[in-house]
Amino acid sequence: MKRILIDCDPGIDDALALALAAGSRDSLDVVGVTTVGGNVDLPLTTANALALREFLDLGDVPVTPGSAGALLRHTVRATAVHGVTGLGNAVLPAPRRGPSEGHAVDFIVDTLRAAPGEITLVAVGPLTNVALAVRRDPRVVEWARELVIMGGSYTRGNHNPAAEFNILADPEAAAIVFDAGWTVKQLGLDVTLSAMVTSDVLDRMRPLGRLAAELLVPAAQSYMAVTAESGPAIHDACAVAYVLDPSLFTCVPAVVNVETNGTYTRGMTVTDFEVGDRRANALVATSLDVKRFWDLVLGAYERLAARLD
Repeated sequence: MKRILIDCDPGIDDALALALAAGSRDSLDVVGVTTVGGNVDLPLTTANALALREFLDLGDVPVTPGSAGALLRHTVRATAVHGVTGLGNAVLPAPRRGPSEGHAVDFIVDTLRAAPGEITLVAVGPLTNVALAVRRDPRVVEWARELVIMGGSYTRGNHNPAAEFNILADPEAAAIVFDAGWTVKQLGLDVTLSAMVTSDVLDRMRPLGRLAAELLVPAAQSYMAVTAESGPAIHDACAVAYVLDPSLFTCVPAVVNVETNGTYTRGMTVTDFEVGDRRANALVATSLDVKRFWDLVLGAYERLAARLD
């Protein structure tokens, strides 16, 4: 049983990542969910996390809100992709319970400190909360079993030609995280864009009861056409899949620096695989076994659907 703390900004693919975690309760113990402003504003990401906690039957997992915006610069949002609510075409019942008291940064620090070496921090939104946790107490780097992120790329961007959204949303925070002294397990666009919901995948989702009808299918069809060859990528689910089975990914040690000042390259993760005698600060995913990935994800969704129905 692996214990994880998920820092997120739901978000369509965040929702599908949480569904993967919820469907993997025989392998994963979700000790908490923290939220950050990202795909949409913090009140919405928190409301979505609360609604997902109840819809996905995550029980009493605490949901703790965190940072509303980036450390230094202007706010970047992705409503053009995720819709004004953050969940695209999915409409979930309003949550009956509110968030936990306190701030996500304190929750991250306190939770990792209480169980050193036991909990993997999975960050699938802007890295503001994680950076502030590192600044609050640098020992979180030692206390975390590992840090797994969805973010960045060594080849291209998605929000602009150079930068992936989660990193661009707070490059200064990302720079702090990559420079903190741990080895960041980085699942970037280079692999996550291959985790596409094609028509075959969608057909495998459709029979999954309420889970499919109310979340999976409407969310997956929100921002890109689904065809036999292509469809929307569920980026954030890759980070949870990595925790479940790292062998799905080919990963290469690298030195990653985050560009914080470039006129055209702000938010770029500048990746050097020629490490030499330097310390690699990241293990960067370069390929994904797509068939095994979908077998893992859809198997978890099937188990979750059976429980929800």
